[in-house]
Amino acid sequence: MKFEQEFLNVIRARFKEIKRLGDRTLEQLSDDDMHWRYNETSNTIAVLAKHLRDNMYSRWTNVFTSDGEKADRGRDDEFEDDLHSKADVIAAWEDGWQSLSIPKGKSEEYLKW
Repeated sequence: MKFEQEFLNVIRARFKEIKRLGDRTLEQLSDDDMHWRYNETSNTIAVLAKHLRDNMYSRWTNVFTSDGEKADRGRDDEFEDDLHSKADVIAAWEDGWQSLSIPKGKSEEYLKW
């Protein structure tokens, strides 16, 4: 196997593992846990999930044709605690991961940038 293809396989496996760890963490938490904060300057898990969703969308959408931060990203709004339930938090988490796509095509196409 070529180095480039093996590299993409490792990347896919690592992202899969990161998502699995997040999934398992969220499964263990209650609605109240999603909105707990250590202190007034801390973010809740709900806010972090929303921020991660929007960051993943911004970074991974059109990853081969645009450079990261999207003009329509409302970064400040990401820190509003407006995901009301565990289901909302998990939906935001899943939405962010839907943005990631490492196709199984020719590795040369994905490593040229």
